[in-house]
Amino acid sequence: MALGQILGIMSDQMFSAQGKSPWNSEHLIDLDARLAEHEDGQPFVMGIDDAALLLEGMAFTEIMSADFPWIDMVRWTTDFVTEELRQHWTDDEWRAYSAQ
Repeated sequence: MALGQILGIMSDQMFSAQGKSPWNSEHLIDLDARLAEHEDGQPFVMGIDDAALLLEGMAFTEIMSADFPWIDMVRWTTDFVTEELRQHWTDDEWRAYSAQ
């Protein structure tokens, strides 16, 4: 559910940016559709590119929430989701992906 919320925030931003989205809209829509297929609790397999996209969305959400009274919860959630997603790839794999 948390990943769906992140994608929803990213989609809202993408559509309000009037064509100037900071994210690859096709990738975002594809990831959202694949995630929706697994809402019944079935395992969801994602690649490092999917995880990186979600982490970008989390970072964006944290920045945009800086003035809200619940910013500490947003930061905690960002840290938690980041740790959960990053653990599936090595630091070397993240560096190689970031270098692309």
